[in-house]
Amino acid sequence: MGGSFGVDSSTSQAQHLDLLILPETNLILVASVVEPLRAANRIAGRPLYSWALFSPDGNAIETKSGIPIPVAGAFRPQRETAPLFVLSSYHWQRSATVQLKMFLSQTARHRETMAGIESGSWLLAEASLLDNFSATTHWEDFEDFSAAYPQVTMVRDRFVIDRKRITTGGSLPTLDLMLELIRRAHGYSLALEVSRLFIYEQERTRGDLLQVPAIGNMRILDARVGAAVKLMEETVEAPLTLARLARRAGISARHLQDLFKETMGVAPHEHYLALRLNAARRKVIETRMAFADIAAISGFNSSSSFSRSYRAHYRESPSETRRRLKLKN
Repeated sequence: MGGSFGVDSSTSQAQHLDLLILPETNLILVASVVEPLRAANRIAGRPLYSWALFSPDGNAIETKSGIPIPVAGAFRPQRETAPLFVLSSYHWQRSATVQLKMFLSQTARHRETMAGIESGSWLLAEASLLDNFSATTHWEDFEDFSAAYPQVTMVRDRFVIDRKRITTGGSLPTLDLMLELIRRAHGYSLALEVSRLFIYEQERTRGDLLQVPAIGNMRILDARVGAAVKLMEETVEAPLTLARLARRAGISARHLQDLFKETMGVAPHEHYLALRLNAARRKVIETRMAFADIAAISGFNSSSSFSRSYRAHYRESPSETRRRLKLKN
């Protein structure tokens, strides 16, 4: 995917997104984009992301639930480079005017990323912005979309990231996407904590549409991986070895490692470390506990190893976190 889609570490500036929301969009679809970003900002204690909402005509969006969404104004492209997310749920055709399609084509020349969220993928395809890209859309519309746009390579997946184009198949797949974008920009620990903040659970079947790696506190398809994850959550203070985790899950260490990677998208030790660091970070932020004590109850054998891991994952030391939040408050 083009662009880093995260904080520029050289300037510490937040990643900005523009959202073009079409009329009759579901409220939950908008929340699926914005709420994970808001949660990431809250957990990090600093603005990792910012966003602005636009409509085709500048009027507030009347969602399908009847709750209006205020916007900053009408979408009028200049030379912005920030990612643009086009959100739509129902009757996207009513908004697909010649002018709007022209605006999308113009802004695509400068944007680092263009995303079609649910039916927003139709609008991107209408503007020829998905030509020769892989994409997806809502499962109900998949066959119709494939027939309408043969120049687009359709993939039965919850979301698709192909270079400078992103598409999703609905509200929960959009939440999956945002977790993945947060993971790519800021690491697995933050993505895990965002998903756990929502206590997000995702139904999993063996159908190809829903087979994607999991992040966070979700119901897991393989019971043995689920047992290992539960053990990890229960033993943050005294981490078990991979061999012991596997033995208690009833499989070999190598098999658990393979299953974990396939199901969760990361190795067991990465998930375990993320759990421990997130627990430690909450203690750093919410208490005045000594760092040596936090290290001990988070399963680290020394303050120095805890500080090294903390800095590697959060780009600042525990003391810098406390100092920054104290100055902020």
